[in-house]
Amino acid sequence: MKECLECGEKIIGREDKKFCSDGCRNAYNNKINKDSTNLMRNINNKLRKNYRILSELNPDGKAKTSRAKLLGKGFDFDFFTSIYQTKTGNIYYFLYDQGYMAIENDGFVLVKKDN
Repeated sequence: MKECLECGEKIIGREDKKFCSDGCRNAYNNKINKDSTNLMRNINNKLRKNYRILSELNPDGKAKTSRAKLLGKGFDFDFFTSIYQTKTGNIYYFLYDQGYMAIENDGFVLVKKDN
Protein backbone atom coordinates (compact mmCIF):
# COMPACT_ATOMS: atom_id res chain seq x y z
CA MET A 1 0.00 0.00 0.00
CA LYS A 2 1.27 3.48 -0.90
CA GLU A 3 1.87 6.29 1.58
CA CYS A 4 0.95 9.97 1.25
CA LEU A 5 3.93 12.05 0.08
CA GLU A 6 3.05 14.75 2.61
CA CYS A 7 2.01 13.04 5.86
CA GLY A 8 2.91 9.36 5.37
CA GLU A 9 -0.64 8.07 5.93
CA LYS A 10 -1.75 5.05 3.93
CA ILE A 11 -3.55 6.03 0.71
CA ILE A 12 -6.91 4.51 -0.08
CA GLY A 13 -8.30 4.80 -3.60
CA ARG A 14 -6.85 4.92 -7.06
CA GLU A 15 -3.52 3.23 -7.74
CA ASP A 16 -1.86 6.41 -9.00
CA LYS A 17 -2.87 8.61 -6.03
CA LYS A 18 0.04 10.32 -4.28
CA PHE A 19 -1.79 12.10 -1.43
CA CYS A 20 -4.39 11.08 1.14
CA SER A 21 -6.35 14.37 0.81
CA ASP A 22 -6.58 17.69 -1.02
CA GLY A 23 -5.09 19.36 2.08
CA CYS A 24 -1.95 17.20 1.92
CA ARG A 25 -1.67 17.72 -1.87
CA ASN A 26 -1.92 21.50 -1.42
CA ALA A 27 0.56 21.57 1.48
CA TYR A 28 3.08 19.48 -0.48
CA ASN A 29 2.78 21.61 -3.64
CA ASN A 30 2.97 24.87 -1.67
CA LYS A 31 6.25 23.71 -0.12
CA ILE A 32 7.67 22.69 -3.50
CA ASN A 33 6.62 25.87 -5.31
CA LYS A 34 7.34 28.55 -2.71
CA ASP A 35 10.06 31.05 -3.51
CA SER A 36 13.09 29.37 -2.03
CA THR A 37 15.09 32.45 -1.08
CA ASN A 38 14.52 36.01 0.07
CA LEU A 39 16.32 37.19 -3.08
CA MET A 40 13.80 35.44 -5.36
CA ARG A 41 10.87 36.63 -3.27
CA ASN A 42 12.11 40.23 -3.31
CA ILE A 43 12.72 40.22 -7.07
CA ASN A 44 9.31 38.68 -7.77
CA ASN A 45 7.68 41.31 -5.53
CA LYS A 46 9.44 44.12 -7.46
CA LEU A 47 8.34 42.63 -10.80
CA ARG A 48 4.75 42.35 -9.55
CA LYS A 49 4.80 45.95 -8.28
CA ASN A 50 6.20 47.28 -11.57
CA TYR A 51 3.57 45.29 -13.48
CA ARG A 52 0.75 46.70 -11.33
CA ILE A 53 2.02 50.25 -11.88
CA LEU A 54 2.19 49.85 -15.67
CA SER A 55 -1.25 48.19 -15.76
CA GLU A 56 -2.75 51.04 -13.71
CA LEU A 57 -1.22 53.75 -15.93
CA ASN A 58 -2.06 51.89 -19.16
CA PRO A 59 -5.66 50.64 -18.88
CA ASP A 60 -6.36 50.89 -22.63
CA GLY A 61 -3.21 49.26 -24.01
CA LYS A 62 -1.44 52.45 -25.09
CA ALA A 63 -0.61 55.53 -23.03
CA LYS A 64 2.04 58.11 -22.18
CA THR A 65 3.48 58.98 -18.79
CA SER A 66 6.52 60.62 -17.20
CA ARG A 67 9.55 59.32 -15.33
CA ALA A 68 8.44 61.36 -12.30
CA LYS A 69 5.01 59.71 -12.25
CA LEU A 70 6.51 56.19 -12.51
CA LEU A 71 9.07 56.91 -9.77
CA GLY A 72 6.40 58.54 -7.60
CA LYS A 73 4.42 55.30 -7.66
CA GLY A 74 7.53 53.30 -6.70
CA PHE A 75 8.49 51.95 -10.14
CA ASP A 76 11.97 50.36 -10.22
CA PHE A 77 13.61 50.64 -13.64
CA ASP A 78 16.13 47.91 -12.76
CA PHE A 79 13.48 45.17 -12.87
CA PHE A 80 11.80 43.94 -16.05
CA THR A 81 11.23 40.56 -17.74
CA SER A 82 12.38 41.18 -21.34
CA ILE A 83 13.71 43.71 -23.85
CA TYR A 84 12.39 44.14 -27.38
CA GLN A 85 14.17 46.12 -30.08
CA THR A 86 12.12 47.21 -33.09
CA LYS A 87 13.42 47.21 -36.67
CA THR A 88 13.88 50.98 -36.36
CA GLY A 89 16.04 50.57 -33.23
CA ASN A 90 13.50 51.57 -30.57
CA ILE A 91 13.95 49.63 -27.33
CA TYR A 92 10.97 48.56 -25.25
CA TYR A 93 11.32 47.08 -21.77
CA PHE A 94 8.60 44.63 -20.82
CA LEU A 95 7.09 43.26 -17.64
CA TYR A 96 5.31 40.25 -19.09
CA ASP A 97 2.83 41.85 -21.53
CA GLN A 98 3.16 45.46 -20.28
CA GLY A 99 5.94 47.48 -21.94
CA TYR A 100 7.48 50.93 -21.87
CA MET A 101 9.87 52.93 -24.03
CA ALA A 102 11.65 56.16 -23.16
CA ILE A 103 10.78 59.18 -25.32
CA GLU A 104 11.80 62.83 -25.26
CA ASN A 105 11.54 65.07 -22.16
CA ASP A 106 11.75 62.20 -19.64
CA GLY A 107 8.54 60.75 -21.03
CA PHE A 108 7.55 57.16 -21.65
CA VAL A 109 5.22 55.43 -24.08
CA LEU A 110 3.36 52.52 -22.45
CA VAL A 111 2.14 49.59 -24.55
CA LYS A 112 0.49 46.24 -24.00
CA LYS A 113 1.32 43.19 -26.12
CA ASP A 114 -1.56 41.37 -27.73
CA ASN A 115 -1.66 37.76 -26.61
